[in-house]
Amino acid sequence: MSVTVFSVDAKSPAAKKHIKPGDILHTINGNDINDVLDYDFYAADSRLVLQMTSASGKERTVRIKKDEYADLGLSFETYLIDRQHTCRNDCIFCFVNQMPPGMRESLYVKDDDARLSFLFGNYITLTNMPDSEIDRIIKMHISPINVSVHTTNPQLRCKMMKNRFAGEALQKLYRLAKAGIGINCQLVLCPGMNDGTELDRTLADLSAFYPAVQTIACVPVGVTKYREGLPHLEPYTQKTAAETIDRIETFSSAFLEKHGCRLAFPADEFFILAKRSIPEADYYEDFGQLDNGVGIIALQRKEFLDALETIPESNNFRHVTIATGVAAAPFLKQLVDAAKKKWHNLKCDVVAIQNDYFGHTITVAGLITGTDLTAQLKGRELGSELLLPNCMLRHEQDRFLDDMLLSTVCEVLGVKVRLVSNDGADVLAAIIGQDSI
Repeated sequence: MSVTVFSVDAKSPAAKKHIKPGDILHTINGNDINDVLDYDFYAADSRLVLQMTSASGKERTVRIKKDEYADLGLSFETYLIDRQHTCRNDCIFCFVNQMPPGMRESLYVKDDDARLSFLFGNYITLTNMPDSEIDRIIKMHISPINVSVHTTNPQLRCKMMKNRFAGEALQKLYRLAKAGIGINCQLVLCPGMNDGTELDRTLADLSAFYPAVQTIACVPVGVTKYREGLPHLEPYTQKTAAETIDRIETFSSAFLEKHGCRLAFPADEFFILAKRSIPEADYYEDFGQLDNGVGIIALQRKEFLDALETIPESNNFRHVTIATGVAAAPFLKQLVDAAKKKWHNLKCDVVAIQNDYFGHTITVAGLITGTDLTAQLKGRELGSELLLPNCMLRHEQDRFLDDMLLSTVCEVLGVKVRLVSNDGADVLAAIIGQDSI
């Protein structure tokens, strides 16, 4: 495959060799360029030979010397260069299938692209990856890769993912592990299906590939109110969540004793559902599964309390409101109470926003919409600022899942909004009105 140059950075190595937009790149050092992985990998060398065709149709060989890993300076029409790979599965727990109608088109895209796994940490199932792609990963030794495993029972995996090739795809996982590619695993657990003894089997099977298998995140299935026509799924209860935690910790405690690490971790939501205390930060070791909601609360708590020790006591008055999901609200209230012991005239209200948009079984802050936010906060005395977790908004930080603009929320509520990261020190700084701590 050949790729067309879209733009060339001024004064870059490519520009100095008179490569121009519209030129076609065929190979680098004899290697075909199909997508961003090929380009980034092969263009990293200090000495490059590019086979190209100019926009006018003239064949060219371009030789470039540069510092190793220095940017060559070429850009292409899309970030991936190739088209994005979408999911071929129809998982019974798929959150996209449970989305309400009428949302922006990008929210209905089912991503299953290995390149996004390497570049941005997205999770993939391996069901749409040919053996040649596995060969390429091993050749380039691109690591780690994040894989949605769910179960190592081939028949059950086919059933859960509604893909007759889902069980066979496990062989690709094992091949990557044997080649020394680091793997972070995700298990979306559904009560009565892939938990219980099936979970025991999955943890045992994956642990056999340690240390290539670096972490295993166990996440409870999310069930919205939009499941008409979809397979019936029960959400976790306090009892079933507690049983699942016990099963995971039986495994992880034994693994810790033998190997010095836990390997498998329940997501924070399991502890919340089971009404159990969130473990201390050292339980989560190097926090390898934060993006899966594993250890976020413990890390934030540690960062917050560490930062709190560094600030002086104050009698300054400050009134702000924090709006967050139902799951996180009790923990944020604990942090606010700790802050009030040093910031004596602090008034900070923590408001748990019920998710009417997706249903009350959805309790995370990242799925709160502008609609629910404004409906439940309108008319309240919010103080000088409204503090919102930045995960409520899309990457550009300008709009919520329901497409309501952040500026609209500010206008409707008549308050300044400050977006706050998960970092505990940032949370404390926002509460007391500082830029940073």
